[in-house]
Amino acid sequence: MINLIWVFMAVFGIIFAMFNGTMEEVNKAVFQGAEEAVTLCIGLISVLVFWLGMMRIAQNSGLLNSLAKLFRPIVQRLFPEVPAEHPAMGLILSNMMANMFGLGNAATPLGIKAMEQLKALNGGKEYASRSMITFLVINTSSLTIVPTTVLAIRMNYDSASPAEIVLPTLIATFCSTTGGILIDRYFYYRKHRNGVK
Repeated sequence: MINLIWVFMAVFGIIFAMFNGTMEEVNKAVFQGAEEAVTLCIGLISVLVFWLGMMRIAQNSGLLNSLAKLFRPIVQRLFPEVPAEHPAMGLILSNMMANMFGLGNAATPLGIKAMEQLKALNGGKEYASRSMITFLVINTSSLTIVPTTVLAIRMNYDSASPAEIVLPTLIATFCSTTGGILIDRYFYYRKHRNGVK
């Protein structure tokens, strides 16, 4: 469906430019946009490679395991239905660590595997369990400490201070994650009080 919308917008824009006499501007915008996209991708690659390397060092040095152990008691309280030694718990922690460091590309496959494990814990039922809902809420609440992608974009466009986005990101992450968890808990306990399974 989304592809059809894009095709419609492109065709409509070209036809409008033909009748409006602005085809030259459209051609210029198309090639300029393509050039900027390639430049942006190359800039992102350099920063992402750097942070992925840092993550690998942190993983090999045991820092990620230490962080996972540090956050494990909190995560166990958020997911009381998941046994402490179940593979889902390790995947959830790894997904959260990757998200905290702004590595969405690394976090996505871990999140999918964690959701598969949570679904298996739910007996393969069609409806989501409490843990699956909580995990989805936390994942969509922009859980980030180091926004590597935004930093890369700001550096690529010669920002005077690319790292100034870190503090607002921390504040936004705290607000969105706390708000998401509170709303998740509110609806869970309201449903539980009404006796809905």
